[in-house]
Amino acid sequence: YLLIFIICYYQFNIFSKMQLVMLKSYNLYQVCYAFHSCYIFLNLMELQLAQTMIFTIEEINNNTYLLPDLSVGYKIYSDCSSVTLATDAAMALVNDPNEETFFNNHCEKTSTVHALIGLSESPLSISVATVIAPFRIPMISYFATCACLSNRKEFPTFFRTIPSDYYQSKALAQLVKHFGWTWIGVIRSDNEYGINGMATFIETVQLEGVCIDYVAVISRNNPRERYLETVNSIKQSTSKVIVAFTSSVDLESLIQEILIQNITGLQWVGSEGWISNIKLATNETYRILGGAIGFATSNAEIPGLKEFLINLHPSENHGSSILEEVWESIFNCSLTLKNGTDMNNLCEKTDTLSQVNNLYTDVSDLRIANNVYKGVYALVHAVHDIFICGKSKMTQNNCKIINNMKFNCFYHLSLKRVNFTTKQGENVYFDDNGDPATHYELLNWQVNAEGLIQFVTVGIYDASLPEGKQLKINNSSIIWAGSQNEMPKSECSKSCKPGTYKAIQQGRPICCFDCIPCADGEISNDVEFLTYGEIMGVILTVFTLLGACLTVSVAFVFFCHRKTPIVRANNSELSFLLLFSLTLCFLCSLTFIGQPSDWSCILRHTVFGITFVMCVSCILAKTIVVLMAFNATRPGANVMKWFGPLRQRLSVFILTFIQAFMCTVWLITSPPFFSSNIKSYKHKVIFECDLGSTVAFYIMLGYIGVLSALCFMLSFLARKLPDNFNEAKFITFSMIIFCAVWLTFIPAYISSPGKYTVAVEIFAILASSFALLFCIFTPKCYIILLKPEQNTKKSVIGKKLE
Repeated sequence: YLLIFIICYYQFNIFSKMQLVMLKSYNLYQVCYAFHSCYIFLNLMELQLAQTMIFTIEEINNNTYLLPDLSVGYKIYSDCSSVTLATDAAMALVNDPNEETFFNNHCEKTSTVHALIGLSESPLSISVATVIAPFRIPMISYFATCACLSNRKEFPTFFRTIPSDYYQSKALAQLVKHFGWTWIGVIRSDNEYGINGMATFIETVQLEGVCIDYVAVISRNNPRERYLETVNSIKQSTSKVIVAFTSSVDLESLIQEILIQNITGLQWVGSEGWISNIKLATNETYRILGGAIGFATSNAEIPGLKEFLINLHPSENHGSSILEEVWESIFNCSLTLKNGTDMNNLCEKTDTLSQVNNLYTDVSDLRIANNVYKGVYALVHAVHDIFICGKSKMTQNNCKIINNMKFNCFYHLSLKRVNFTTKQGENVYFDDNGDPATHYELLNWQVNAEGLIQFVTVGIYDASLPEGKQLKINNSSIIWAGSQNEMPKSECSKSCKPGTYKAIQQGRPICCFDCIPCADGEISNDVEFLTYGEIMGVILTVFTLLGACLTVSVAFVFFCHRKTPIVRANNSELSFLLLFSLTLCFLCSLTFIGQPSDWSCILRHTVFGITFVMCVSCILAKTIVVLMAFNATRPGANVMKWFGPLRQRLSVFILTFIQAFMCTVWLITSPPFFSSNIKSYKHKVIFECDLGSTVAFYIMLGYIGVLSALCFMLSFLARKLPDNFNEAKFITFSMIIFCAVWLTFIPAYISSPGKYTVAVEIFAILASSFALLFCIFTPKCYIILLKPEQNTKKSVIGKKLE
């Protein structure tokens, strides 16, 4: 339906007190027949949406806050799901006796039509939005999701309360990836909704390694032969999963053909165009679509709507032919005595809609109705913002600009800034493209204990969250196709067993291959990399986590005793920074375990290099502080001012930044990447990280080595300082172990084969990290926890005097 939302006023100053009239035209088919013949059937779902708009308008008119001096009127037109009819209706609405003047001076003439609510399909919305754009008439759609409508150049006054298909396509791609389906069939509508939505979906899933078996295109206007072609594609396919990006009207005809041929057991994945359509969910179609999953906008409750819907009665709406038709259809009776009408078949005066349960009175699923509700309120809030502008002293400058503009020209500008919260607590606003916030519920078609079909929410998708956390699914709550609890698998070819190798089938996607037996005397290659599941991987992971936990524990002990002399005497700020960098050193070992990828290869080497430089830089700064502090005790010495806390922090930052800069150059020029090594072994494929630039890798290690050697020399010079500054001794021991580990690492790294190369690097990281942790911090923790009597200022001064 094209729901026309009209505000009528007679004052030339829109900020004056206005007298508004409510216009009602509820004879849907009368307008429809005036342009074109349309189908003679009742769409109770669309009727519910029309009544929802009327309910919302009456609720607003009874609200003394929003529009205290205004009344809202409306007209309702039927589009009959026809682009021609929708366009004709739009032309009639903007038609004017002096049409040429209106087009040339569309900002200097006031139209009685100020806003539109509709339409329910993207092709219809595109045609109408194109017609009304030159007149600056804003339009809010409650169900048009085509991403093309976000184009502000083509549709400058279009808004919607349902998210764009762009995000839905991304969500569906993540869904397919989540369940590991690599072989799927896709069906789309033959219109902008299907073309744009499916294009984004296919592009996204193919990047994830998913293969498409077939792409079927359907349309409600197609002859039966075209539907049969699609059904044959489904029957001949080996895919067990079908992603349908279609409207409910297009899909309904296809499902009827599938029912005739009894094709069951397939897993359907649906777009919001049909996944929550109550009309489509019948016991008959459940044989085909049972267990279907897909995304839909969030459900909501609208207080008072149920009562408003069932209170509808022909006696209160005289002359409404559509209501009379609805009434006679529901109660199977006649309201008036016509030729051939049986007296016993006249409608009873006591008949009420509270006695029936159909698509019109059912308010269990108000997803689309809620979009209508929000759309009407958005339009009214925009008017409200304009209205209060003239009364607000804070916005007088803006109001001067508004006074120079006519209503339509400013209305859509005001609509861009709308931001309010509904009674249900939902925040409503539009982004720069006129789109709302993107939030979907993942629905699953299930049958409850009473045998009724229901749409159960089994997950959510929130586009505002970081990538990787947008999709949340409760897998255990899903009922799959055929009422199965086990997730279906959909793959073109199963993984090859040992003794065979893959051979891609000619002319087919890479997901389809044959498993060819190896020739005599040959065996299939094994893939090798360090995994979390093997013993060596488990041991290294345990020591990694143990080291990180010990470091955090030491940091906690230091924090609890941060005001004690032993912590303060050894520069607490650098100690905490050192502990933080040590924690990162331990955790970076985890990036070396598991199947490598381009990202993990880049991450493991750069994080390792930067964190270790930060760690050694902190130790170097601490060593310099010890030397400075000792020299500062000499008469006339004033060296501490040259290396105070600010310069200590700055030195750590500069030394770490140099390493980060070198790593950045490395990544730009020749970054590490994942590679399959088939040369080292005849019967193994080694999954490993190619350094990209070996020179850059050894420069990174060399820089760490230079800092370590400098730190060792300075700590060695400071080893005989007084006991209260004896941290230099422990730094010396730690750097001896640190340097020894990394000197032995290089030959071991070069000579170690396969996954043991990675194991050697992890061992070096853990050994050097544990050396720093134990040598530097164990003596301090010993005194803090077991010898607290030595952790006093008197004790420190006494040692110094000795």
